[in-house]
Amino acid sequence: MKNPVFGLSLVAMLVASLPAHADSYLEQATAAVAKATSSATTWDGPTTGPKLQANKKLIFIASDMKNGGVQGVQQGLSEAAKVAGWKLDTLDGAGSVKDQLAALNQAIAQRPDGIIIGGWNPNVAKMPLKKAVQQKIVLMAWHAEPAPGPIKQYGITDNITSDSNEVARLAAQYAVVKSGGKAQVIIFTDSLYKIALDKANAMKQEIEKCSECKVIDFIDTPLADTSNRMPSLTFSLLQKYGDRWQYSLAINDLYFDFMAPALKTAGKGGKNAPYNISAGDGSISAFQRIRNGESQVATVAEPLKLHGWQLLDEFNRAFAGQPSSGYVTPAHLITQENISQDGGPQNNYDPANGYQAHYKTIWGVK
Repeated sequence: MKNPVFGLSLVAMLVASLPAHADSYLEQATAAVAKATSSATTWDGPTTGPKLQANKKLIFIASDMKNGGVQGVQQGLSEAAKVAGWKLDTLDGAGSVKDQLAALNQAIAQRPDGIIIGGWNPNVAKMPLKKAVQQKIVLMAWHAEPAPGPIKQYGITDNITSDSNEVARLAAQYAVVKSGGKAQVIIFTDSLYKIALDKANAMKQEIEKCSECKVIDFIDTPLADTSNRMPSLTFSLLQKYGDRWQYSLAINDLYFDFMAPALKTAGKGGKNAPYNISAGDGSISAFQRIRNGESQVATVAEPLKLHGWQLLDEFNRAFAGQPSSGYVTPAHLITQENISQDGGPQNNYDPANGYQAHYKTIWGVK
């Protein structure tokens, strides 16, 4: 369950900070932020399922192993595979469609029991995925599309993700609340990924619900080239917008990895504007920036390692001829106010709800 003391105290703090003329949308955003920052301590996932199917091999095809979200899911899946006694291989798509397709074809040639599309768009791989289905390889995905659940047109049994629209709305709502309903925002996305573009548009729509807020720019720049592009782009945006640039909303923490040093060089960021907020995924570097007050104030962190364990559980259900669990993890907002409680010693969001023990119980292993 949610920690009621933490949640209510935050509600009271946020409501007290609202201006007297606050409109109903700002009040709704404040309540949503308070709910999303309270701690989850009780397991809300599945409690029944098939016993562990033995001797399975999975191949995880990462969109880009430089991406902290993908790394976290792979780590959780690796932990679960060790518990299950399954074999797991990981192939790196290196942030390009060419490499992702090459990795997928390599994986299919190995004829594993299951393949995971790890954070990239399956619409670029229709024919290989069809071939995998014909070979009776079970397909799962993480963050392949914005919505959780099966992706039937590609034969994908389940797409594991929090509701990406909820994640995006929450990031935007935090900017609205922190600004007192006056946020001037630049949004960063990568149109190569459908989920990224959908999240960015959802953030834009949410900001536009706030009568005195404004999206001053909408930037499409590739995640795979952030190290090269973000420093010069940051300086260019500072020159163009100056103090009007109050908030950054990005679809991923990776943008801020390379924006933060540029802001510091320009004497910006830190504990001052622009305030950076990410709509996923809760990377280690993002947690460090939030904890230290260094050019990031929040991230909507998904329970990445939990998602890795869930992937294995959903595979186990499919191998046993049973349907997916239907479990969707709720979005969780990490800020400086709750990072000491929810940040964990390893700087990631790993909810203290005992998910590992619950999955082991379902599978019948210790």
